[in-house]
Amino acid sequence: MDELPANLDRVLKIKIPVTVVLAERQMTIEEVQNLSPGSVIEFERHYQQHLELYVNNKPVARGETVTVREKFGLRVREVGTLQETIRSLGPF
Repeated sequence: MDELPANLDRVLKIKIPVTVVLAERQMTIEEVQNLSPGSVIEFERHYQQHLELYVNNKPVARGETVTVREKFGLRVREVGTLQETIRSLGPF
């Protein structure tokens, strides 16, 4: 990577937001309205199932949950191709 054009090197240092989706589901407005402290929402995803890492709402990797100094982390197990990752960044 030390032979990159200067402008590409600067682009690669840009910080971008990434998102890990734990689970999703749909709820009625009534169900949301009835939420209270202590409510439990059940999801279809198994707790050991790999999570997706998204950039620009597009999946770029998958991995498993880990704890890092008492915080949530993601151990990456699968990564998309370089082309897929670049495509997920959108147009510049």
